[in-house]
Amino acid sequence: MKARHPEKVNNPINPIKKKPSWIRTRILDSQNYFKTKEIVNSKKLHTVCQEANCPNIFECWSKRHATFMIMGDTCTRACAFCNVKTGKPSSLDPFEPMKIALATKELNLKHVVITSVDRDDLYDGGAEHFSQIILETRKINRLTTIEVLTPDFFRKGDAYQKVVNANPDVFNHNIETVPSLYLKVRPGSRYFASVNLLKSVKEINKKIFTKSGIMLGLGETRDEVLQVMDDLLAANVDFLTIGQYLQPTVKHYPLDRYIHPDEFSELKSIALSKGFLIVASSPLTRSSYHADEDFFKMKKLREKQAACHQLQ
Repeated sequence: MKARHPEKVNNPINPIKKKPSWIRTRILDSQNYFKTKEIVNSKKLHTVCQEANCPNIFECWSKRHATFMIMGDTCTRACAFCNVKTGKPSSLDPFEPMKIALATKELNLKHVVITSVDRDDLYDGGAEHFSQIILETRKINRLTTIEVLTPDFFRKGDAYQKVVNANPDVFNHNIETVPSLYLKVRPGSRYFASVNLLKSVKEINKKIFTKSGIMLGLGETRDEVLQVMDDLLAANVDFLTIGQYLQPTVKHYPLDRYIHPDEFSELKSIALSKGFLIVASSPLTRSSYHADEDFFKMKKLREKQAACHQLQ
């Protein structure tokens, strides 16, 4: 038997680069942080904050904001950037719609974000379950606005329409990266399937705000990022989020580089000039980070636009 090379034993596959000084998070209110944790755990709910190892969990939970992740903690896909575990998911929890509704009420959320794992094992990708959760949440939280961050419902036909018909205030689906990296970063997804999903949502209901996000630092070029902006605008997407990819472990897709905050600011200016209603762009920006504040800004902007059109 050949001797193993000592230098190769336990060698990380993709070493994690040291984080720069501008990527730092903190707990703002420890009492609220632990109260949020208690509410989530007592109802045996999953959050993307925990499962995806979000860097903003301390800040958001300190404000009693949490992004609920429905349909379990196990995804049927294996995206190279994601920290959510992959495998065979368990059955859907029939009580989850009520649990989410009650947790939203206990946290006194004015704006709630609900996302999920991919459930390719379900005939409709979980669209009906999303619909039930939206309807149940609204039933006992009438003043709370609802934002969904959905999978792409790839190869599920018009199943996504169940979610649209439940009338969420925001329909978010992340494009994640540029087309050239899809087969490596999102092998189970297709770029234009995601773009077309967002376009179809807006065609069905123009009143629903649509939103999408992209990560930087995976090896994309500037021109590719600008092209993604154009593709999303062609799909009538209202809101764009741009954030830094943070490699979760040595087994995940390798980080190409950390992007300086100035570059994020420049991309925000470009995206706004192109026509997006709202753009959130910073190293720590994530889909649900400051989602409540951004939603109400977006709502005011649309109301202002409508008033201007009436005057013309």
